[in-house]
Amino acid sequence: MTYSSEAATRKHIAEVSKYISLFVREMLSRAEDHDASKLEDPEKAALDEATPRLEGLTYGSPEYKANLELMKPFVQHHNDLNDHHPEHHAKDHNENPFARMDLFQIVELICDWIAATKRHADGNIFRSIEINATRFNISPQLTQILRNTAKKMADMEVNGK
Repeated sequence: MTYSSEAATRKHIAEVSKYISLFVREMLSRAEDHDASKLEDPEKAALDEATPRLEGLTYGSPEYKANLELMKPFVQHHNDLNDHHPEHHAKDHNENPFARMDLFQIVELICDWIAATKRHADGNIFRSIEINATRFNISPQLTQILRNTAKKMADMEVNGK
């Protein structure tokens, strides 16, 4: 009798499916809870005041940075509560915060960055990735993965997938 690998392959497929399902469940939970802290004070009050000013500004511009400086207490509060922000993990300023993050946090982060670009008339996710790659000292490999992911998400959005 010859060996058939079908049973072992089906078992492997089931295991992979289980882990993908676990990953998806975590991402759905993150989608539901994303930035919920912005809906309560002190964050809501700060956003009520700042959002109209920020929407007309170019991300990364001196004007944008100046407005963020005015919002520093809100931004710090928000970053402390939301682990998809690199600043949440910047405990030691000599360490790359991405080294402390997991893939769940990074996926939520790139989705957040993509959505954030839509709040600005001149928003561009690829420009945002470049700005943030410098700002957070993101490795070239991860920067390219973020670009690849943004491109795939844009293609999926256009194609209705």
